[in-house]
Amino acid sequence: MHHFRRTFLVLALLLAFIVTDVNAQAEFRKYSNSFLSIGVGGRAHGMGGAVTATTQDIFSTQWNPAGLSAIDAPMQVGAMHAEWFAGVVNYDYLGVAREVNRDKSAYAAISVVRMGIDNIPNTINLFDPDGSINYDNISSFSAADYGIFLSYAQAVGSSPVRFGGSVKVINRRIGPFATAWGFGLDVGLQYHKDKLYLGVMGKDITTTFNAWSFSFTDEEKRILQETGNLVPKQSTELTAPSLILAGAYEISTGAKSTLLVEGDLNFTFDGQRNTLISSSVVSMDPRVGFEFGYNERLFVRAGLGNVQKVSDDFNPAQKNTIVQPHFGIGVSFGRLGIDYALTNVGTSQGTSFSHIFSLRLDLARS
Repeated sequence: MHHFRRTFLVLALLLAFIVTDVNAQAEFRKYSNSFLSIGVGGRAHGMGGAVTATTQDIFSTQWNPAGLSAIDAPMQVGAMHAEWFAGVVNYDYLGVAREVNRDKSAYAAISVVRMGIDNIPNTINLFDPDGSINYDNISSFSAADYGIFLSYAQAVGSSPVRFGGSVKVINRRIGPFATAWGFGLDVGLQYHKDKLYLGVMGKDITTTFNAWSFSFTDEEKRILQETGNLVPKQSTELTAPSLILAGAYEISTGAKSTLLVEGDLNFTFDGQRNTLISSSVVSMDPRVGFEFGYNERLFVRAGLGNVQKVSDDFNPAQKNTIVQPHFGIGVSFGRLGIDYALTNVGTSQGTSFSHIFSLRLDLARS
C-alpha cells in the first residue's frame, strides 16, 4: 500500500503541474477527442464506465493500461462493435495483447478504435455552372475518427501494484476535405490486494494535440463562400489532461458468488462542464458500477453515470438532475468471454439505448 500511495502522489503532482503549465500557455477545446472517452468493452459499458480500478483485460488500453498486466494468458484478443442513432454512427474496436516477460507480468498491446459516419452525400457540386441541378454530381464520403494505442504494463516486483501507459496516435478525417493528426500519452496505476482494488488514470498527461489541415479546391472555396459558409484554415486543437480516481471492493455473497462494487471520479480541466460538480477550473463526473458474478462464469452488471442537470420541460428556469443507467451481462466459456451492454452515449432523455457486444479470446502458448 505504501508503494501505491507514493506512486499515486507523484502522478497526481505531475498531472497538477502539467495542467497548471498548459493552461497558462493555451486554451483547450472542450470535449476534444471525445470519441476516445466513450470507452470500449461490454463489461465497462455495462458498469457505467466505472472500471478504472478493476479492468484486467485487453480493453484496459483505454480504461487503465495498468490492467493489461493482470491478463492470465500469453496472448489475448478483443473486439467490440456498437451502433448508435439507428446505425448512422459505427463504433469499432480491435486489440491484441502479448506477454513479453512472464516473471514481471509484463504485457505489450496494440489496439485501434474507429468511430465513423459513412456514405455522407457530398452535394457541394450539385449545381452545374448554368444553375441546373445535376444529381450525377453527388458523391459520398466518410467522416471517421481513429485512435491507435501502443500500450505497455507490468507488475511492480512482488507488490500488489501494477503500472502501465499508452502512446496514442489520433487520425481524424472528413472525406477528402479535412485531416487531423494528433499524439498523446496516458498513464495508469492499479493496486489489488485481497478484495480491495484501487486505481488512478491520467489521460492526455502531456496535453494531446490535433493538427488540422484542409484541402479545398478553388471552386469548392468559391461555392462555400457564395453559400455563406466559412472556409476553414489550418488549426491546432488541444486536449487538456484529465484524472480518474477509482476504488472497488469485492463482497462474497455465497459459496460461488461475489458482488463487486466500484466507484470512479473523473476530473476534467478544460472548463466548466454539465457535471455533478462543475467550475471554471475543474469538473467532476462520478460513476458507480456493480458486477454480480457466479462461479466466475456468469456476470450480471449495472451502472450509473453521466450525471447532468437539464431544464424542466414546464419550467425552463428549473434544473433537474438526471442519471444515465447502464445494464449488462457477461458469459465466460473458458478462453472465450462474451459481454453485452445496454447503454447509450448521450443523456437519458436525448438518445435511445443501444446494444453493445464485445468478445475476448485467450490464446494458449504454442
